[in-house]
Amino acid sequence: MSLASLFALDPQFDPDVRLAGVRRSDQVISRNFTYATPFGYRRAAYLVRPRVEKGAYAGILYLHWYDEAPNANRSQFLDEALELGKRGCVSLLVETMWSDRDWFIKRTQADDYAGSIRQVIELRLALRLLLAEPGVDPQRLALVGHDFGAMYGLLLSHVTPRPTCYVLMAGTPRFPDWYLYYPPLDGAPRLAFEAQMAPLDPINNVAALFPSPLLFQFGRQDPHVPVEQAQAFYDAAAAPKELRWYDAGHDLNEDAAHDRLTWLAAQLNLPASTSAP
Repeated sequence: MSLASLFALDPQFDPDVRLAGVRRSDQVISRNFTYATPFGYRRAAYLVRPRVEKGAYAGILYLHWYDEAPNANRSQFLDEALELGKRGCVSLLVETMWSDRDWFIKRTQADDYAGSIRQVIELRLALRLLLAEPGVDPQRLALVGHDFGAMYGLLLSHVTPRPTCYVLMAGTPRFPDWYLYYPPLDGAPRLAFEAQMAPLDPINNVAALFPSPLLFQFGRQDPHVPVEQAQAFYDAAAAPKELRWYDAGHDLNEDAAHDRLTWLAAQLNLPASTSAP
């Protein structure tokens, strides 16, 4: 079965969006809402867009990282989305299965493959919600993912429509690199798990992003993504692509944020500053 078939989403599925709150500034509107998934539970999200309706807008789907840090949730990129909203960009920041801090120790390797399929289908639904926003241009659509966000986000290359450019931050080439942290597996069970996850592994799918431009961001002191793994991940991708290293750990740093904003502005044809609405 193809990955596109595995990630199938009923085009008639109703996400039953429920608004929880709205915040307005002079230039930006931020909506806090929840939506139904096809799996019987709801996810929360932020939607940030320019306050003044004017023309077509670029869109960005933001996928956060997994960590014990306070920003390891859908709020991670909120400040960035607010900044880009002032430049004429619509951003969707969604909750994921790893938004729960205890998710990693609760999950089981027996469910990791099925859980991964469900997660990509959820991201496909999120992409649909973003594209349904008035004025969003499907030809100017970015995905920004950090950690698991980068790894699962790139699997959207197998759906239609899909992002037109990607920022992949501190992801590892293979899901077992992290899923085998806990619980450990050895021998035949380990080999079977690695084989099961291989069709989904980022390193086996990143070339499918072609011809979308890619920006890879890695930290040289990242304890979870050794330099050799990061380089192998990048090498497996097709051009056009860029690789940028930072004197940082897994969380990256302000230099990475600056580079990311600059790159996104260039790819999405956004103003270089907030002077324009």
